Order: sequence, then structure tokens, then C-alpha cells
Amino acid sequence: MTQTLSPVTRIPNTGLPPYAVLVGDPARAATVAALLEDAAEVSHHREYRVFTGSWKGLPVTVASHGVGAPGAILLFQELTDAGVHTLVRLGTAGAMKAGIADGDLVIAEAAVRDDGVTGQLLPPEYPAVAAPEAVLALQRAAREAGAPHHRGIVWTRAAFQPGLIPLDAYERAGLAAIEMELSALLVTASLRGRVAGGVLVVDGVNADELTDEKAAFSTGGYDPHRDVVTRGVERGAVVALEALRLLEEGNAR
Repeated sequence: MTQTLSPVTRIPNTGLPPYAVLVGDPARAATVAALLEDAAEVSHHREYRVFTGSWKGLPVTVASHGVGAPGAILLFQELTDAGVHTLVRLGTAGAMKAGIADGDLVIAEAAVRDDGVTGQLLPPEYPAVAAPEAVLALQRAAREAGAPHHRGIVWTRAAFQPGLIPLDAYERAGLAAIEMELSALLVTASLRGRVAGGVLVVDGVNADELTDEKAAFSTGGYDPHRDVVTRGVERGAVVALEALRLLEEGNAR
């Protein structure tokens, strides 16, 4: 029998483990998959690269979604169509709050829907919120891994490069970090009755260093390829996988 594939991401329509770690970079998907037992690549089309394997006995899907919510939401939708019901995004982000260092983890409680796609699907008043059990599972996994971590609301923003729109309001509101895809995942999961959460590795602009407006809008010092970020991603991968195991056991606290 020929395996049927989804129309856009070309992932298998059946047979994927229902617990998934989602990342942006296809190479990072391979890095996370290397932590699994019996890891195997099952598809790779465009930016969408998918592996399966097992983490401490739990069958897991690892998939990449590329950069930006409009393309990422296609993967989120087709994964849930294929039966995936618990999804954790392991991403990178810029810190927006003082005291959050490079390599630290930010566990998202909710996200600002400035993602460039969900506003075309439903009214802006609809919230992008993480499942409470996912937040608790990620927090417990981070604590047990000894990973520096923070909880808070993050800003999902479609534009990567800084623009002319001031950031002051969101900074004053105490947002923890800024990234590009999470709100699309949280909205998709909420609409489809799935469990979703996000853990983000800080890879740039530490708010402690934003001493003036020019610094806040500068990208000249941004470098996500440092050892401190690599180590943070390694910790984040373990935290994401372990959180899935805790969720499967119903043992998030």
C-alpha cells in the first residue's frame, strides 16, 4: 500500500507519533533527532524535514517548519491533520526583558499575535495561549535539567529585521522575548483541540544591553552561532523531549 502524503509539506498522512518537537531549521531537526533511539528521516520537502524515533520509550516526531509563521502554520495544520496531538516548539528568540541571558530558556505562557498570518484567519481578539499543562511540563523539565529558564509572554512578529515601529509598549508590558512562529502554533492547537507549548533559546539582544533607542533597533551585533547559544539549544532539546514524556505520563507538575 502506498503511503499518502500531505499536499504542501509532503509529510505522511498517517503513522506519525502523536507527540512532536517542532523547530525552524531543518539541520536542527536532525540534531534533535540524534537524541532519539531508532531515529529515522521519514520526509524532507522544502523546509519541512521530519524524523521519528523514541525518547525514553515515547515515540516522537521531530519536524522543521522554516522561518516565519505563514509557512510554519502549514506544517502545524498538516501535522494535526495527520493525528499529532501534542506539540512543543523549540525555537530561538531575542530577549526583551532584563535579566534574561543568552542561552537561557524562555517558556512561553502566551504570545502576541503579530505573526502575519493568524490575523487573516480569525479576529485579533482571539488569544494565542499555551496549554497550561505544557507550560508546567516544560518548567519541570527545565528545572530537572538544571537549565536557566524564565516564564512569560512572548511576541511573535512577522518581521525579523527591526523597523521604525517603536518597541517601547511591549517592553514596558514586560514581554520576555521576541520570535517568529509560536503564536501560529498556539492558535492552530487551540482551534483544533490540541496541546501545544513553546520553549525558546535566547540567541541575541539581551535587554540588559538596550541602553538607548539606537541599540534597541540595531542588528549589527546579532550572532546566533555562538557556543552559548549552541549549549542552550542542546539543553532546550532535552527539555522539550522530556516535557513530552511528562505530558504523556500526565505528570506535568
